[in-house]
Amino acid sequence: MTLQGTCTPDGWVARAALCELVALSLRLPTQETADILVSGEFSEALTELGDKTGLDPSHLAQSKDLLVQYREQDPEQLFHDLRIEYTRLFVGAPTPQVTPYAGVWHALEQGVEPLMFISPRAMEIERFMRSCGVGQQEGRNEPLDHIATEFEFLQYLALVLAGAAQIPKGIEISDDAFDTFFSQYIANWAGGFANKVQAASQTAFYQAVAKILRALL
Repeated sequence: MTLQGTCTPDGWVARAALCELVALSLRLPTQETADILVSGEFSEALTELGDKTGLDPSHLAQSKDLLVQYREQDPEQLFHDLRIEYTRLFVGAPTPQVTPYAGVWHALEQGVEPLMFISPRAMEIERFMRSCGVGQQEGRNEPLDHIATEFEFLQYLALVLAGAAQIPKGIEISDDAFDTFFSQYIANWAGGFANKVQAASQTAFYQAVAKILRALL
């Protein structure tokens, strides 16, 4: 089993949980992020979900080797350190080391001026999400093409396919929606994104996240 292809309802639930873990890794770190790294829960969840979804074992093992150093660290200090590294990598001043936005990524690849929200790729992603009943959450003003948001959307689709999430009235989601979104809007840039994160990161956590993304592909 991989992230693409048919599977059982339990398999879809496992994919949903894995997408949730990846999305958590790519969001601005919270104290919870630091806590589950220090307790070992992050690594344990990665092992369990990797086995259930058929992740590449070599990348999985490399990720776990990187994460082991966080066991028993001070969680408050780790939270502080992760926030600094996330900001350096994905926010930057004046520009990030690695853009987390698909539309900006593709614009830079094509050598054109990147535009937030209204780039062609960002608008394609927003249309796809809205066709499946997902839009901008109230109180949030972040482009929907952030890589973490893409994985949160995959989590939603996997839960729908598992029969564990309710579809909004009037919305129809095809059986191949998960595979289509993954292949068209994630697989074509997540590998390059992972490579840049691995090259730019100064912390084991984001090195491990890069390995996880490579395993997904």
